[in-house]
Amino acid sequence: MSPTSKREYIHAVRQRYAHASKQAKGRILDEFCATLGYHRKAAIRVLAGPAPRPRSRRRSPRTYGGQALGVLKAIWEAAGFPWSVRLKALLPLWLPWAKQRWAIPSAVERQLLAISPRTIDRRLQPHKQQLRRRQYGRTKPGTLLKHHIPIKADRWDVTTPGFGELDLVEHGGASTAGEYVRSLNFTDIATTWTETCAMLGKSQRAVGQALDEIAAALPFRLQGLDSDNGAEFINAHLLRYCHARDIQFTRSRPYKKDDNAHVEQKNWTHVRKLLGWDRYDTPEACDAINDLYRHEWRLMMNLFQPSVKLVRKVRVGSRLQRLYDHPQTPLDRLLASGQGDPASLQALQELRQRLDPFALAEAIERKLARIYRLASRPPRSQFTSVERAVLRSVTRSQKVPITMAGASAKLTPLSAAVTL
Repeated sequence: MSPTSKREYIHAVRQRYAHASKQAKGRILDEFCATLGYHRKAAIRVLAGPAPRPRSRRRSPRTYGGQALGVLKAIWEAAGFPWSVRLKALLPLWLPWAKQRWAIPSAVERQLLAISPRTIDRRLQPHKQQLRRRQYGRTKPGTLLKHHIPIKADRWDVTTPGFGELDLVEHGGASTAGEYVRSLNFTDIATTWTETCAMLGKSQRAVGQALDEIAAALPFRLQGLDSDNGAEFINAHLLRYCHARDIQFTRSRPYKKDDNAHVEQKNWTHVRKLLGWDRYDTPEACDAINDLYRHEWRLMMNLFQPSVKLVRKVRVGSRLQRLYDHPQTPLDRLLASGQGDPASLQALQELRQRLDPFALAEAIERKLARIYRLASRPPRSQFTSVERAVLRSVTRSQKVPITMAGASAKLTPLSAAVTL
């Protein structure tokens, strides 16, 4: 019984108890104690005593006004709907550019810098939408040269940039037929720096060319790769590629996706949330996706989007408590490490000072609109929903496969009947 229901029940029984006879009060007490589990003396005190006064809920005055929440919502949307801890960390980076777009008083700016992640969650809750969709991978395990590539199953404990995880994200839609675009995703462990490259197909040559582009775009030297057991990675070509460039090459355990947890998380935030589950199978689509990856998207995610890293795990009783560090952008982590190419780091710092993240977000939206138009979507069925439902029932009853294209003659009288 909920607390509200319990209060309503006590109020109703109190009215009966006040006007009941001595024998009736005994029966009411028996019923009351059996229902709520009260001791008899406690039940008498509750029913015979004065009715409790309704407690008025004290509400603290709202600290953050409509203007502050409007600016917060605009930054949240332009940054790609990050969660509250990351949104709190990116506000100092975005507010100078937001002040150039909107007239933000200094009082509102102080409110935005002082707001807590929990308050951000509470105030943005009416605007949040949760999209739940699951897509299973289509990685075909590679069987060659596994004994030449060592398995890495322990926890990453590196502080030097250049050691990262590698994975493919497929953009085949609902079909695996033919060649289609894949996104090759690389995530650096020490700095969370992420580079992505789109390629048409997953041949050994395509993977090698994509790795060359990723290595050239990194502001540090590529020193180690850890991949899953897909055939696009476990092959002699990639093994020779890594040996020729003095790159440490390891692989995860088969069927253990948690071994590549860092890049798996970036597969969602950097690829799936951006491109969804549509099918892209043309060179034009591949070029358009790469144009976004190589320019606006890598700058947005590496220069303006803070992320958190797991520091350690602490077991408290039967529960495992995870402790994370303060959110930082990959560029800030790279600068704090004191490593990387100095010329590249200097250029990236100057670029971040010049770039407007709101203009960057608008450019991303424009390019995404063009990419979505290049998606290969199947044509809509010519049948109505009623006709499709009847077709499914006929197929199940006859236990024979009937295609939509081959069933038009059988459904013609039904279509006329439905129309009438």
